[in-house]
Amino acid sequence: MKLDSAETGSKTETRGEQETAASPKNGRALRDECVAQAIDGGATFVQLREKDLGQEEFLNEARALKKLCAERGVPFVVNDNVMIAKEVGADGVHVGQSDMACLEARRLLGPDSIIGVSAQTVEQAVLAEKQGADYLGVGAVFATGSKADAESVPLETLKEICAAVKIPVVAIGGINAGNVHQLKGSGIAGISVISAIFANDDIRAATKLLVEKAADL
Repeated sequence: MKLDSAETGSKTETRGEQETAASPKNGRALRDECVAQAIDGGATFVQLREKDLGQEEFLNEARALKKLCAERGVPFVVNDNVMIAKEVGADGVHVGQSDMACLEARRLLGPDSIIGVSAQTVEQAVLAEKQGADYLGVGAVFATGSKADAESVPLETLKEICAAVKIPVVAIGGINAGNVHQLKGSGIAGISVISAIFANDDIRAATKLLVEKAADL
């Protein structure tokens, strides 16, 4: 079991407090350093999730993270924004149920790009696989403050989704070192986190600890 995705975004909430997800301080350079620390700690996949940045700033951040991830040999995908992903040459994109359809994302990015799709039901998961998704992001498996509109996905549904598809399933939403063990036996291929690592002073150590705990799944 690997830490398949370290999501970095502009803000996340932890215990009711807003924090900068990729860095407790501001500045893209410092944020990029935090992502580098996560990779050094064992993160194997990076997704850029930005809801509040303007297009130009989003583009610049995506370019910087694409370069960083390429240098470290880690796949880099952009959340929702297919045009940004294409512009910076990202390895792929992750789309939700209300975002650009998987088929359209594949058409725009090509056959070699990684396409991830969010799913909350078996029906959504099966359809995404049929449409050519490379992996699924399923959640929220636990309560999360980083996505206010996230629907809850019970553990039993997570298991059913994993059993229904052949592509990798990544659990998302509220996962941390204290609860990740509850996902044991679900069939997931990895986990995706934000505040579980980026809200810590020692990001590398926090990532390493989570990777170690996820290994038992």
